[in-house]
Amino acid sequence: MPVQRIEFIGSRNTTLAGRLELPETTPRGWALFAHCFTCSSNSKAAVYIARAMVEAGFGVLRFDFTGLGGSQGDFANTNFSSNVDDLVAAADWLRANHGAPELLIGHSLGGSAVLAAAHRIEDATAVATISAPFDPAHVVNQFGEQRQQIQEEGEATVTLGGQSFIVRNSFLEDLNSQRQTERIHKLRRALLILHAPGDKIVGIDNATSIFQAALHPKSFVSLDNADHLLTRECDARYAAGVIAAWAERYLTEAEADRRPGQEASVTNAENVEADGSVYVTERGTGNFAVAITAGRHSWVGDEPESVGGDDAGPNPYQMLTAALGACTAMTIRMYARHKEWPLTNVAVRLKHEKIYAKDCAECETRSGKLDRIERWIRIEGELDADQRARLMEIADKCPVHRTLHSEVQVVTHSEDAGRVTSE
Repeated sequence: MPVQRIEFIGSRNTTLAGRLELPETTPRGWALFAHCFTCSSNSKAAVYIARAMVEAGFGVLRFDFTGLGGSQGDFANTNFSSNVDDLVAAADWLRANHGAPELLIGHSLGGSAVLAAAHRIEDATAVATISAPFDPAHVVNQFGEQRQQIQEEGEATVTLGGQSFIVRNSFLEDLNSQRQTERIHKLRRALLILHAPGDKIVGIDNATSIFQAALHPKSFVSLDNADHLLTRECDARYAAGVIAAWAERYLTEAEADRRPGQEASVTNAENVEADGSVYVTERGTGNFAVAITAGRHSWVGDEPESVGGDDAGPNPYQMLTAALGACTAMTIRMYARHKEWPLTNVAVRLKHEKIYAKDCAECETRSGKLDRIERWIRIEGELDADQRARLMEIADKCPVHRTLHSEVQVVTHSEDAGRVTSE
């Protein structure tokens, strides 16, 4: 599953860091994930849930709030409202660059944040909270004795999860000003509440309060004996599986988001194994990314960031040289097996580049540029010099090598609504 590192401007006009994870095919929908208080987008819950959602076919953006993880800014200058603003900024980036953030997922205080941000993200149609407090001010329970110090002195250093953070009184005041009950009651989005009955940090009564304040459609799912931070992968995967199955009925179907002409060709993609053809279609993500299907196999092709791509997969020339490398190794193996020679391993490294024709003494082309593929072959095994020399000769006889050295005819057709006509 491709993972892209992305950046965007957050609520404090600082650069926020995130990770966009994509499925191998066109996403069923786009999800935005908000992590827990003082956590990061690399917390176990964030990683496990995002991974499971991608496996279920969703594209997922997870990011670090201002002053946390890889994002810039000073945590001491942030508050709950700025986190909500960061969420809206993340949704704007996702919408502008990939697709509508229809599904909002929040863990712990991130759950409170998505409930607060939902009304500002118009294309969000479903919201899922995991171990979320009903009142954002619940988080101050983690401050212990420092809570009074913050109120009396204006700020204090609070240690959470082994890390120290400066928390100011303005943070507490912002928490106490949140009208969360009203927001939940006016949510007007499908709501899924996931919570563990034995949660010792945010009690199950918080889930009850959220459920009672919300209007239908709303659902509650127990996370049984999961801990608050979902540190066990099995618990996080269960939560993600439930969210994916639940959200599907509330999200726009992927077929409706396909680009013009794409839907008519899907049937052809399903039949590629029958005639040996390869099917390539734009993924609808990034600038150049394509989904490639060959029989029962699929992968992603893209261009590197240096030319405007997202580097979500190998570029076309890398796939071309990979075909030559694979064919080389297979041909050598086939010959050695036929001869019953003790070949233990074949490794091939290839490099493609454009060179000036004048720099190639043995080439017929004398002007302009031409393509050059360099190939290094490592042959392992107890082989004598003659056997090794013969296997190197056989490398040039692989079918793809011969194709690249022969005249190739490419015949282009126009495909329109399943009818193929020659041009």
